[in-house]
Amino acid sequence: MAVSYKELGLVNTKEMFKKAVAGGYAIPAFNFNTMEQMQAIVQAAVKQKSPVIMQVSKGARNYANGTILRYMAQGAVEYAKELGCANPQIVLH
Repeated sequence: MAVSYKELGLVNTKEMFKKAVAGGYAIPAFNFNTMEQMQAIVQAAVKQKSPVIMQVSKGARNYANGTILRYMAQGAVEYAKELGCANPQIVLH
């Protein structure tokens, strides 16, 4: 079952890159394979008030499966909100 990134609270890169180009800054992208890595990425992004691209390798996608990754992405957004970020700018790639 296909799920829209918007349903998970994620954003897309089009608007994110447009803002970065206009603002003259880069957007960090990090691969993650575990919940602990995801937590650290989200914590750092919230602390720095930074948008972030969270990446998952093909191997990790095959291992974890789409359902688990979908809920991890949604969890990343909700975790950012718990940390005080009202409108998380998180992309899953």
